[in-house]
Amino acid sequence: MAKKEERAGSAKRPNFIKRYFSETIGELRKVTWPTRREAINLTIIVLAVTLTVGLYLGVMDHLFSRFFALLFA
Repeated sequence: MAKKEERAGSAKRPNFIKRYFSETIGELRKVTWPTRREAINLTIIVLAVTLTVGLYLGVMDHLFSRFFALLFA
């Protein structure tokens, strides 16, 4: 009886893996991928926002550093 249960359990494992990958591929086919132009535009936006926030934080860090240096010096 135990051998039948082992065989039944081992038979489900490959089907699970195959089903997982087939469902994943099916879902990826439903995705609306951006065009090259959209991807470029979104990349430029991300880089611009990252640069702007980085510069802002750098300036604020510099100002606070100088302020506290004057305050505690």
